[in-house]
Amino acid sequence: MVNSSTAKKSKKKHPLGQLLIQAGLITKSQLQEALKQQVQVGSQLGSILVSMGFLKIGDLLNFLSKKFDVPAANLCEINIPRDVLKLIPLQTIRAEKILPVAADAKTLTLAMVFPHDFVTISDIEFTIGKKIKPVVVPAFMMDAATMSLSPSFEDDFRGESIWHMLPGTRIEKSLKTEQLLKHMIRSKATDMLLTAGAPPSLKIYNKVRRLTLPVLTPDDSENYARELMSDKEWNLFSDKHDLELAVTYPDIGRFRVNVYRQRNSISITLRHLPENLPSLKELNLPEWIKDFVLQSQGLILVCGPAGQGKTTTLAAMVDIINQNRRCNIVTLEDPVEYLHKHKHSNINQREVGRDADSFLSGLRSVFRQSPDVIVIDELRDKESIEIALHAANTGHLVLSTVLSRNSTAIIETILSMYTGHEQGRVRTIISDCLLLSCSQLLIDNKKRNGRVLALEKLVNSTHLKKLIREEKTYQIRTQMQGRAKDFTPIDIAIANLCNKGRIDYQEGLKYVENKDRYNSLTKDK
Repeated sequence: MVNSSTAKKSKKKHPLGQLLIQAGLITKSQLQEALKQQVQVGSQLGSILVSMGFLKIGDLLNFLSKKFDVPAANLCEINIPRDVLKLIPLQTIRAEKILPVAADAKTLTLAMVFPHDFVTISDIEFTIGKKIKPVVVPAFMMDAATMSLSPSFEDDFRGESIWHMLPGTRIEKSLKTEQLLKHMIRSKATDMLLTAGAPPSLKIYNKVRRLTLPVLTPDDSENYARELMSDKEWNLFSDKHDLELAVTYPDIGRFRVNVYRQRNSISITLRHLPENLPSLKELNLPEWIKDFVLQSQGLILVCGPAGQGKTTTLAAMVDIINQNRRCNIVTLEDPVEYLHKHKHSNINQREVGRDADSFLSGLRSVFRQSPDVIVIDELRDKESIEIALHAANTGHLVLSTVLSRNSTAIIETILSMYTGHEQGRVRTIISDCLLLSCSQLLIDNKKRNGRVLALEKLVNSTHLKKLIREEKTYQIRTQMQGRAKDFTPIDIAIANLCNKGRIDYQEGLKYVENKDRYNSLTKDK
């Protein structure tokens, strides 16, 4: 039995549920079931009640209309001209959970999740010079509508386009996959996450946002996985329980896909791969990087945590070579992400599992392919490091990434793969062939509508060579501090972004190593 204090707490914590019970639209047991589901998936209560079949959308609209004493709007049944949409900036639409629905010379009908938000109403009236007529819509319907809008309002809004995104509506999986991916592109998300027990989710500016869609079952996740894979890939996944591949939808784009098992079900991560490689300026990569990338031999390494754009940086370096040198480039990737076109160079992109039986077999055969430039998507073990060092030391240019915390730790990461008596030889090779080591982070920009790259640079100067050979790599960060031409620590890179107004001071503070140094370098605290 629930005591009175618990009931009061429940009523205070879930006012919508209690009001729906009082209105006779749901039962107490249905509310409890929905609340359990909400704890698991974190979606809106109204969306969950509708998706579980406990509440009809029409009944919810009528209830909201009576509660707020304003008309309710079913956005699925409304078409909005883009001229009306443009009356309010998209950033404001999404932040305030509002949507301009119709307008005449004096009045703007404004769909709102909180129609009694008189501060927002007053601000909009002042900005556009029209009287606001509020109408109420459920939060999940507003989310579906606003997330479907194109960034520059190139198209009209058509209500029927969001019907498939609402709880309680099901369509064929093949169509739903394409709709989800189109929605992902429109929302500028980097990743789509599909996992049993939660709705399809997007990763936008490194934050997970769940879509207002039904919770996926294990069968749903398996159906998605089977659709994305060939029979051969499915059999391989069944054996390994983890598979990485790339898929292309001609009218949507190219995606990197990672499928893996967890808690006896399948989870999927899809990352959108831009069709056109961004320029150095768009990536915030410096022009001086060309001086290193266009050398004929040596080793260039890019490091940083997962999801920080290392693959994109590597692809940009390859494109520089492709535009400026006449050479043979061989890549080994798992999977191939950016598709390069032959420009001045020939580019041979080999994908593990399709073009090479395994990562190591592909590396071992690379010297028979007459490469001038070898691109390895990641140095992941001792044997791949050994091949990369040998190639860089025998007249090839080698580009690769390493999972390491910063540009100086890369050297220790490589050396840690070798036993004590082997390290002397490896130190000599690294000191001879290393050209450049970079570490990068992606930081939310000041407008919170994208991320900007901060780059740490370590050049293999005479001083660095000496530290490597003398087994003093642990001193690199302190010894190189005063050598700005050879070493730019990440703190300086982040401070420069702050001083240029690209990021907030507080946002940069999250990523620096030395807060005192960061404070001394930034103009605005």
